[in-house]
Amino acid sequence: MDYHPVVYKIRGVLEENHFWFEVFEHGEVHTSKEAAKTRPGYTLGQGAKAMIISAKNNDDDKKFVMLVFPADLRFDNGKVKKALSAKNIRFASSDEINRLTGGVKIGGVPPFGNLFNIEVYADPKLFLNEKIVFNAGDRRYSIAMMSEDYKKIVNPKVEEIT
Repeated sequence: MDYHPVVYKIRGVLEENHFWFEVFEHGEVHTSKEAAKTRPGYTLGQGAKAMIISAKNNDDDKKFVMLVFPADLRFDNGKVKKALSAKNIRFASSDEINRLTGGVKIGGVPPFGNLFNIEVYADPKLFLNEKIVFNAGDRRYSIAMMSEDYKKIVNPKVEEIT
């Protein structure tokens, strides 16, 4: 199969660092619940949901950030604003996500904001899971890995956002 190039970047980083991981090739999925059904042995709560948002204080102080949290939870607007010291937040548009990620589609965005020069904020509940699983840059391809290895590679800011 031909996948988005970021799939191979993530695999390369994991292989270079000799981190354990496993892959799942599956039909295209659009939601975390659909994805969970394609990953035998993993729960929805082990899914690492990655969302890109725009955070802003004023016209001169705005940025895109990635939020990563267990897929069975939702982020809390108030907690996110507090963690980012932002007055306003909004979801990034599909055009913005396309531009920021080099063409990764919504639903396929991996929790590796560092690959796109996007700051990552991860909820501590994510790391209660020994293993996490996520779409790795393509809606048809998932990777599972150890959550501590994810933390080493991405070095997210760990803040309560759910």
